[in-house]
Amino acid sequence: MEELFPRAVDRLAAYADLLATEGTLRGLIGPREVPRLWDRHLLNCAVLERLIPEESTVADIGTGAGLPGIVLALVRPDLQVALVEPLLRRTTFLQEAVEMLGCNNAEVVRSRAEDLPAASYDVVTSRAVAPLGKLAAWCLPLVVEGGLMLAMKGASVEEELAASERELQALGAEEWHIHELGVDELAQPTTVVSIVAGRAARGSQHRRRGR
Repeated sequence: MEELFPRAVDRLAAYADLLATEGTLRGLIGPREVPRLWDRHLLNCAVLERLIPEESTVADIGTGAGLPGIVLALVRPDLQVALVEPLLRRTTFLQEAVEMLGCNNAEVVRSRAEDLPAASYDVVTSRAVAPLGKLAAWCLPLVVEGGLMLAMKGASVEEELAASERELQALGAEEWHIHELGVDELAQPTTVVSIVAGRAARGSQHRRRGR
């Protein structure tokens, strides 16, 4: 960890402690996840920063306990991160975490993705939120033209992407790729689908909200 993110290691350790204690007590992290917080959660999320351009505005949709949003804010001070989560008990925890960690570049937003303004962010991230097609319908409309949707996915990502191509095209996605991050550094590499937002994606949310 110190080799990968030396400037953030102390605050990441404080965040890990918070997840292991309050996060577990409040049901945001399962007790079985505590021994593998670093490998399976923190480092797994931290390497996502390699796909995010400098000085980006980022929305982490369905951030839950702050994964990957808080981790990204800690390892990348240049980013402005919105931690988007509709449930009050989670946003309460997130606000406490942001304040405790001194995470001045993160903001807690209690909202559903579909209620956010369209084309508001350079990058929209998510982790284990929904199937890719449904997720893209929520996320792509929030991304500025030419910006990125980054979805952290599991082993079945190729099949999921293939099944979602028609939906992605309808949403105006211009291109998409599968990335394996941390292959030589992590016990389990992070699999990410990156999708470049096109012009049509910006109008799709307006049409849905106007029904």
